[in-house]
Amino acid sequence: GISERRVLLHPKGDYDAEKDGPFESIKTLASDAAGKALKMSGLSPDDIDLVLVATSSPDDMFGDATSVAASLGCQNAVAFDLTAACSGFLFGAVTAGQFLTNDGNSYKNAIVVGADALSRWIDWDDRNSCILFGDGAGAIVLSATEDDSNAGILGSSAHSNGLGYKELNCGYAGVARQVATPGEGTTLSSGSYNRLAMNGKEVYKFATREVPKVITEALEAANMQVEQVDWLLLHQANIRIMETVASRLGIPMEKVITNLSSYGNTSAGSIPLALDEAVRSGQVKEGDVIACAGFGAGLSWGAAIMRWGGKSSSI
Repeated sequence: GISERRVLLHPKGDYDAEKDGPFESIKTLASDAAGKALKMSGLSPDDIDLVLVATSSPDDMFGDATSVAASLGCQNAVAFDLTAACSGFLFGAVTAGQFLTNDGNSYKNAIVVGADALSRWIDWDDRNSCILFGDGAGAIVLSATEDDSNAGILGSSAHSNGLGYKELNCGYAGVARQVATPGEGTTLSSGSYNRLAMNGKEVYKFATREVPKVITEALEAANMQVEQVDWLLLHQANIRIMETVASRLGIPMEKVITNLSSYGNTSAGSIPLALDEAVRSGQVKEGDVIACAGFGAGLSWGAAIMRWGGKSSSI
């Protein structure tokens, strides 16, 4: 179960940004996580070529990645957001890996951030969903290497199915706005969104059916067997999903990384947050093979097989 969560608060009426400093937000959470990961990597801001922020709840509709890059001083980096809900960090890490490994490019180092604040979009009167979600951010630094360490992303696979959109979504909900134009005027739409809507039973069936398959596909892409996996790290949505996926893969729960009870479902933030704690506690060590999988709205799902190359981390 979930014993505690963390959520972003709304500033009080007497809050003064100039006096009190920036109020905690997706941008500040993402910047803090990225900064800690950058520090632990030993790289400088000028070494970073790409900053990718995976989020479905940005502070700025146009994206937060450029603000995150600027806050770190990454003047040489291109920065952009990626939206894939709870699959976001996994998709973002694989996307960054493509930038680092494609022939003919100059990208050497990337920061991938997963950050979400779904507390902004859930229905706090719906006890079936509001108790599940928390806010958070995590980040990882990926680097292109020329040695034979075989660290990094070894194989991946990803899918989506828009026919399952209705099972988990946060749809547009415009408000009519009349604008004076010749004749009777024109009715436009003033933007807003509905509350998050989720069919928990269907999401559970989808995740337990598809996640074992996509992890198997990623293992095949990496030319590896499930017996070679040291740790299973899934999006932290539901402990029963983790138990079922682990069982279907033949992986004991002792090899499953989870911090769901402390943070709840932090969407794109969940995988890097759990990885952070596992690395800093010494649970994950250099050379360990981690099978990661994200799944969520879209519907979308994907997996990556990673060999941990860092001696320590702060994500």
